[in-house]
Amino acid sequence: MNVHPATFHAHRATPQGAAGAAALPAGAEGGSVLVIVLWVALGLVTIALYFANSMHYELVASDNRVNGLAADQAIEGGARYVMMILANYATNGAVPTTDQFKCAAVPVGDAKFWLLGRDPNASLDNPSDPTFGLVDEGSKLNLNSVSTNALEYLPNMTDDFANAIMDWRGTNGIVSLDYTSEGYTAKNAPFETVDELKLVYGANQTLLLGEDANLNGVLDKNEKDLNGNGQLDSGLLDYVTVYTREPNFLLNGSALTNVNLASATLIRSLLQASSISTSYVNGLTNRTYVGMLAFAMRCKTLGMSDSDFATISPYITTHTNSFLRNRVNVNTASEAVLTAVIMGANINQDEATAESAAQSLVSYRQQNPENLNSLMWVVDALGSTSPALTALARGDYLTTRSYQFTADIAAVGNYGRGYRRVKFIFDVSGGTPVIMYRQDLSRLGWALGDKVRQSLLANNTP
Repeated sequence: MNVHPATFHAHRATPQGAAGAAALPAGAEGGSVLVIVLWVALGLVTIALYFANSMHYELVASDNRVNGLAADQAIEGGARYVMMILANYATNGAVPTTDQFKCAAVPVGDAKFWLLGRDPNASLDNPSDPTFGLVDEGSKLNLNSVSTNALEYLPNMTDDFANAIMDWRGTNGIVSLDYTSEGYTAKNAPFETVDELKLVYGANQTLLLGEDANLNGVLDKNEKDLNGNGQLDSGLLDYVTVYTREPNFLLNGSALTNVNLASATLIRSLLQASSISTSYVNGLTNRTYVGMLAFAMRCKTLGMSDSDFATISPYITTHTNSFLRNRVNVNTASEAVLTAVIMGANINQDEATAESAAQSLVSYRQQNPENLNSLMWVVDALGSTSPALTALARGDYLTTRSYQFTADIAAVGNYGRGYRRVKFIFDVSGGTPVIMYRQDLSRLGWALGDKVRQSLLANNTP
């Protein structure tokens, strides 16, 4: 077949597959590049966001660490602040009052601290918000000297656990409880800390803490009302101590006048020095007084006024021991502790009588805050014919002086962050305040109550 040369060359000029290439849309290669660029950009943005988020969390963490350090320093500043308070206001057994110092939202740089306390005049442990102030260790029963009779009448106590406490501290070598299953033996020596109660046979959280899991004296929203009575039922830790020690001398080194040993001449000199009539001398001498309450009752019977007795009270004693450890401060003890003290005095009445007497003491304190300078106010509050007064006068159970105090310090840094909490126990029985116990309680969680939290959030400040 003959083909025209021009036609032949036209076919030769068309490459193989030219028809397929002509089928690609215009700009396809540029679109592919755009997709790749977008994926790369998305990856870079993702990486940037990841690192930005990490840096944000690191910034927050750093801020929390800074505020935590600020709160730590506020705790240390609070401890020094309390030492200053005690040095100035807790002289010769006086208990500092909250009108003498600031105890809530005390600033230390950008941080603030609070002193978590208790209201000694609350008839029941049922405050709606935390109380701020110092806690008087003298308002509690000393585990190393309290009798079983008194222990058994503390709230949330059982007879078995009261006996176990006696067994734990007993030094006579007689051990009645088997600690084999616990992996240790009974101590058979005095308690060194209140937390040692956790080791005593039969101890549990409900018995020791009650409903107050964070130990702030308030039934918080996250705490369970176990008996459904709508109020806080504290555990044993709120009512006992091991730290009470009352010096039987003035802190300037002067000796007290022992009214059981003093001659008529010495008693006369004591009364004259206080501008009190010496007509009481014959009625006060040649007698034995078990404790200061018995001596106060005798002075009351002879007609001595409360103010006159308060004048000589700081300078007299009925003991020869250098220190006394078993007395409770009647000016600051709770109604529950006072009830236990009265029952422990072997009162020949039922518990209702002891509770009524304790309520009378608390009510009198509330109504007569300026008349609590000596034990004679107890006679006025209960009445000379009260069976509770008679029982208390048979021993030496009460005092109006305290020398050990708890400062439960909670602090936050800027913007309410960095929460910390440390409990200190101070002793001023040697004249100069010293820290005798320190415990970190931050693990127990927020303890300052809803009002403080809301205030911090509202003001956006610590």
